Amino acid sequence: MINTTTKKQFSLFDFCKKRADKIQVFGKETIDEDGKIIPFVDQAALITHYLQLRNADVKMPYERQAEDILNLWYEFVKGERLHKPKDFEGVADSAIGYQTYLFQDLFAAPFQAPQNPKFKFIDLFAGIGGFRMAFQNLGGECVFSSEWDEQAKKTYYANYGDVPFGDITKESTKNKIPKDFDILCAGFPCQAFSLAGKRLGFEETRGTLFFDVAEILRRYQPKAFFLENVKGLVIHDKGRTFKTILNTLEEVGYVVPDPQIVNAMFFGVPQHRERIYIVGFRKDLGIKKDDFSYPEQKEVTKKWIDVREENPVPAKYYLSTTYIETLKRHKARHEAKGNGFGYDIIPDDGIAHAIVVGGMGRESNLVIDFRQTDLTPTTRIKGEVNRQGWRKMTPREWARLQGYPDNFRIVVADASAYKQFGNSVAVPAIQATAKQLLKTLNDKKILKLWEY
Repeated sequence: MINTTTKKQFSLFDFCKKRADKIQVFGKETIDEDGKIIPFVDQAALITHYLQLRNADVKMPYERQAEDILNLWYEFVKGERLHKPKDFEGVADSAIGYQTYLFQDLFAAPFQAPQNPKFKFIDLFAGIGGFRMAFQNLGGECVFSSEWDEQAKKTYYANYGDVPFGDITKESTKNKIPKDFDILCAGFPCQAFSLAGKRLGFEETRGTLFFDVAEILRRYQPKAFFLENVKGLVIHDKGRTFKTILNTLEEVGYVVPDPQIVNAMFFGVPQHRERIYIVGFRKDLGIKKDDFSYPEQKEVTKKWIDVREENPVPAKYYLSTTYIETLKRHKARHEAKGNGFGYDIIPDDGIAHAIVVGGMGRESNLVIDFRQTDLTPTTRIKGEVNRQGWRKMTPREWARLQGYPDNFRIVVADASAYKQFGNSVAVPAIQATAKQLLKTLNDKKILKLWEY
């Protein structure tokens, strides 16, 4: 049975404008191994991955399933079966045909894989694709992405043309990963390691999201991996958590050079953002720890003013007088207790603090900007818009602080955009480290990427 309550002129971008559970396509093709209907977004993940990779040298374990669902979607959208629709003859077997006739927006995403990719990678806990952006810039092709957050999926699809698969902790999601990929990328969440500190091995990571990364490494054995997390992971539980992680990575078959805390401000973005980077190489490749070196962190080349919006920003980004007074009282209370918490104003020639999820991520990165003269409130606020130029940074400015180019599409509301950029990796720092990882594989003739 097919739900045909949606418009005939259908676009996958529709799910960027409404909740995905408002649409459902179902038939015998959409029943999973447990007898349940595959949700709309998961069907979209199957189809978009299939169409993006159809002409690539990738063995997709879900190929037949994706083809069946794609035919069903054709009927859903066009109201007729895909036997021989007269205006579709000659292109039914072509991914380009599906692209132009059924999914006109699929390949309109601005960040497509390179035409002649040099290596393959997967993007776990993908967020909005910071790892993907970096590795694609270096010639890689993403053959699998996974992300559970529905809003992040919308941004990911709008920019890369793939809807990420869902929860990577599920076996059904792990089974969608192609076997022949070279590098695993993951900015895995900093989840508590309640079992850490006993035997320091693979078994201790069960129940954590890191276990899923370790399990995929154990099962698929890619040539290398690149992991990212908050720097506090190093000292969590007096260092025992981090020791567990490193021991686990070695146990599943990898040589791990000493991890390093990398600060994004040394790689062309004016943001003081320190994160722990962990790379590793499969043991049988013969790569030693000292064969790899992290990129040098030498100088700061950008200031806040370099990423500020070129034009005056709307009044909604300016703080109300009442809000400013609240921030001042809050900061004064903490200062009286000897704490450093509270708002901060970044000077034009300064470096932003790390952007993070939540109100404090914005309050610690306020700026002074007098360019907007129309300060008429456009949202409900207490008091009036301040005349001292105090404002929060915009989502586009946060995108720039993380190294995303200006043609990166922001398709969600501001609240979601702040969350997504705050959770993201800093693309230039990731790319500089990824280049070193690839250089090691190239130097050891594991991958032929470039010649010197």
